[in-house]
Amino acid sequence: MLYFDHAATTPMRESAKDAWLEASSALNPSGQYALGRRARSLLDDARETVAKVFGCDPIEVIFTASGTESVNIALKGFYAISPHSKVVISAIEHSAVYETAQFLGDVDLLPVTREGFVHDPHNILAQPAAVVSCMWANNETGAIQPIEQIIAATDAPVHVDAVQAVGKVPINFHALGAASLAMSGHKFGGPRGVGVLLAKRSPAPAPLFHGGGQERGIRSGTVDVAGACGFAAALTEVVATMDEEQQRLAALKDMIIAALPEDSILNTPKHSLATHVNVSFPGAEGDSLIMLLDSQGFALATGSACANGVNRASRVLLAQGVDEKTARGTLRISLGYTTTEDEVAQLIEALPKAVAIARQAGMA
Repeated sequence: MLYFDHAATTPMRESAKDAWLEASSALNPSGQYALGRRARSLLDDARETVAKVFGCDPIEVIFTASGTESVNIALKGFYAISPHSKVVISAIEHSAVYETAQFLGDVDLLPVTREGFVHDPHNILAQPAAVVSCMWANNETGAIQPIEQIIAATDAPVHVDAVQAVGKVPINFHALGAASLAMSGHKFGGPRGVGVLLAKRSPAPAPLFHGGGQERGIRSGTVDVAGACGFAAALTEVVATMDEEQQRLAALKDMIIAALPEDSILNTPKHSLATHVNVSFPGAEGDSLIMLLDSQGFALATGSACANGVNRASRVLLAQGVDEKTARGTLRISLGYTTTEDEVAQLIEALPKAVAIARQAGMA
């Protein structure tokens, strides 16, 4: 299979597999006996690795089960301790943020430009809010957001969804000034089922559920030591190779963009992750393109994997001003550390024929 859906999940790195396997026999890190202390030592090492990479204190690193859980802890937790009822998010947030904000109730959406960048023409950020949330980079288009400007424009605690950004752009939590930041291991080659929430000492989000008081009491439950070790190992590798790897992927991305049919519409702006190409093919149904390319051994997506299987236009593209029919004819091509130049060349060769056939089939 020629894999071009790294924005959904990146294959687990060998370093992460090795670290996970080595720690897989570790017992409960809360145990006071020697085996428990050994497990706690492994967990502490993983936590310190994460803290060093992201410029924060180890106590600010909270292990979770996913980026979605990290988001829920942050948004619901800050909402619970605030006297305000307003939640402010961007119009292009991942469903983990978007649906959580809708659940909380009173939501203001920050609009985006046609290129997909969040802005605040109505000074929404100047108004009191329980929490503000904005992604660092969009999961569908790769557009890198002006996150520093958003944090500076509000007095509310700001949560950052950095799930797509980790390992692709430098992140320093203390310098950034956000109240919390979410990430997910499987997006950069770590184990699935392991996330991290970086959370300042104060204000700290209230816990979603209660139990043994692990992870500062913010995320009770026995911590997955092997998962934390695998996460830290993958993170160490991706950060060590980040600059060189992002340059390599940017060159492959440029190859794809240069070879797109003239009548295609590129939805990924210039200021974007090196890993993302979001492109619309008017007159072709996105699901048809996925199936046609799948039959030839290519794995791609129409948008977020969390919305796949639903034949509808992307909420992100609609927010950018793309019309519904054009948005429905969209592919998200996302690259990663396993992507080769030969694989990109094969995709470039196969894509025009798949688009032509999909257009012959027409729109649903």
